[in-house]
Amino acid sequence: MSKKFAIGVDYGTQSGRAVLIDLSNGAEVAEHVTPYTHHVIDEKLPVSGIKLEHDWALQHPLDYIEVLEQSVPAVMKESGIDPADVIGLGIDFTACTMLPIDEKGEPLCVQDAYKDNPHSWVKLWKHHAAQDEANLINEMAAQRGEKWVPRYGGKISSEWMMAKAWQILNEAPEIYETADKFVEATDWVIGQLTGNIVRNSCTAGYKGMWHKQEGYPSKDFFKALDPRLENLTETKLRGEVVPLGSKAGDLLPELAARIGLAPGTAIAVGNVDAHAAVPGVGVVTPGKLVMAMGTSICHMLLGTEEKEVEGMCGVVEDGIIPGYFGYEAGQSAVGDIFEWFVEESVPAYVLEEAEKAGENVHVFLTRKANELKVGESGLLALDWWNGNRSVLVDTDLTGTIVGLTLLTKPWEIYRSLLEATAFGTRKIVDAFHSNGVEVNELYACGGLPQKNALLMQIYADVTNREIKVAASKQTPALGAAMFGAVAAGAEKGGFDSIVEAAQSMARVREETFKPIPENVAVYEKLYAEYNLLHDYYGRGSNDVMKRLKAIKEEQA
Repeated sequence: MSKKFAIGVDYGTQSGRAVLIDLSNGAEVAEHVTPYTHHVIDEKLPVSGIKLEHDWALQHPLDYIEVLEQSVPAVMKESGIDPADVIGLGIDFTACTMLPIDEKGEPLCVQDAYKDNPHSWVKLWKHHAAQDEANLINEMAAQRGEKWVPRYGGKISSEWMMAKAWQILNEAPEIYETADKFVEATDWVIGQLTGNIVRNSCTAGYKGMWHKQEGYPSKDFFKALDPRLENLTETKLRGEVVPLGSKAGDLLPELAARIGLAPGTAIAVGNVDAHAAVPGVGVVTPGKLVMAMGTSICHMLLGTEEKEVEGMCGVVEDGIIPGYFGYEAGQSAVGDIFEWFVEESVPAYVLEEAEKAGENVHVFLTRKANELKVGESGLLALDWWNGNRSVLVDTDLTGTIVGLTLLTKPWEIYRSLLEATAFGTRKIVDAFHSNGVEVNELYACGGLPQKNALLMQIYADVTNREIKVAASKQTPALGAAMFGAVAAGAEKGGFDSIVEAAQSMARVREETFKPIPENVAVYEKLYAEYNLLHDYYGRGSNDVMKRLKAIKEEQA
């Protein structure tokens, strides 16, 4: 029997990437990236130029199809593999990235009647303009003692499905009424491939407040929020919710011709980028925290019971690996903070010195930061440049650095930002641990662990835990391909479970990052100070960040 392959398509914030995977060993045979033509739409709508308000982040759904049309044929061409030997395809996506569609499954934003209304477009995960709605959902849920709230750490986010749907109803009722459904982009893309839109258990559970036993929150709850929302889940959110690893359908002949695969190729249900990475690093059992590290971090952990943990983005049965409760937490900005510093705050002499040394600015700053002893800079930062996801769940918080002097150097600030993100992860690890969900080992994947050894050593020292790093540079895509192979099944040359797929295909590097005891001791002191600042600014003692934001909005 000839070798079999699967394709994983990883949809990120700026681009989509297709990776062709050898099912016998998990090796990446070929990969191709397609940047989104329309990027992130956060200032004005395409063509019409209609200006968007603050905290908006949209995308163009046809960019997602373009990824399939460009990147899938490219990996097939590069590899020279017979399309008949590609037995499955899976995708992963940023979430909650949602869009309104009509009865035919067509996005409203591509229709002339609606394209000038911002609410007809895809709302990207980092669209934060539904914060008012999220606040009201949280207030009402707390008043009513809704029992689903603790599963999400006590608060739901403005990034999630319900807040975004309600924002559409409040600000563009005509779009709300016209939409046949609101769907996750990952489910919409799968629907384009198969002709069958189904909802996956991962996004429904983590981003749509759906529960395997109980379903969505009650009609009474939605009616109490807004009488117009009473039937939201039976109308706009209707549709079967199926577990990860299920087959959504077969690749349609028309799409097969456009993307260069065989008609009838098995297509897995959609998934979330970070969650797909968990089997990609071989984690299919509890006690192992997987950090998908890039512009932000998503932290995922498996458990055998449903426990309540402060600030969790959710605990969902079958949400990551079928048969376990999947816990998710996250940090809203990590790599984004380092990029902000390099793009907006680095003096000219640093750029010149980096150029002279033939180094990328990040590499130069990391090298200089690595020469510092722990605590030597006297700086401490809070990592809230894009709000706080876990454990405070508050997008209105902002960043800060304490300890600056006239002698502070750019690489000292850079190191303090690296450390701040590590403290944010430690806070999450502590929240899990103190609520009876064990964290014994850390696994890292994504762009950052491959690029920055200092960052990973800081994380090991701050958390006082060994960190293993994914061997694959494309772990979410690898995980998505694994689910594609599971959708195909063993009979076709794939696998009958994600556990079997992970045993055969997942790989981690031999080199790990182990805590250095003398660094751990100093970081314990710094983390204690981080905690004090975290609670002072984040738990209501001093709401200066929110007051400043309010003044800023008044003056806008």
